[in-house]
Amino acid sequence: MEKILIDYLEQNQNGSKTDWTNAGPVITISRESGCSANRIARGLAKVLNGFSALSSSAKQSEWKWLNKEVVEQAANQLEITPDKIKSVFLKEIDADLYDLQSAFSVERVYDADDEKVIGTLKSVIEGLAERGNCIIIGRAANIITSDIAARLSVRLYAPLEWRIKQIMEVSSMNYTDSRDYVLGVDRQRDLFLRHLAGRDVLNTDFDMAFNLATMSSLQVVGAMVEVLKSKKLVAF
Repeated sequence: MEKILIDYLEQNQNGSKTDWTNAGPVITISRESGCSANRIARGLAKVLNGFSALSSSAKQSEWKWLNKEVVEQAANQLEITPDKIKSVFLKEIDADLYDLQSAFSVERVYDADDEKVIGTLKSVIEGLAERGNCIIIGRAANIITSDIAARLSVRLYAPLEWRIKQIMEVSSMNYTDSRDYVLGVDRQRDLFLRHLAGRDVLNTDFDMAFNLATMSSLQVVGAMVEVLKSKKLVAF
């Protein structure tokens, strides 16, 4: 996966507009803070790779899911790109759970010096989407890939109190700190999405939305697979 990112950036230094004609299939998963997407993405990739193994018409490449660990591996090798690429990715990856100053904070998103970094972030997402068979978590991928026909865009949400409880269970933060964390991260993500989209992000920007307080990861994966089948984005 990390080689895909490097190859794409090397091949797209001229800034030409991406041709989405044969792009995808790609799945994007957006989530509110406290709604973990990793288990869902991992489970979905496993199911889709099972379909690919049984189908002669499916793409040969394996379904991958992009998370922080993969981004970190790629960033460590992106010496051919501007130095800020590495800092933007690693600041999000290395940030302490208490630290809300991530790569997508208000200051960074609206700093004119970071526009080149944001542009490269878009190029990375576009490269993954163009090659297809990829599940991308977060990073405004639903906005960046909105022109791709072979795409499924999913949003994960849950009531605020449920999400606060999730953060408390995986950290040593108390209720107040967990609530501040959840609201702060949500605000950062909303600002970053709005910056890329040039408008407020709406429910209509997503194909599906799941309440994780009432649905298990297994149920979410099952529902996504059925929609992918009906949209003919996977062979089975």
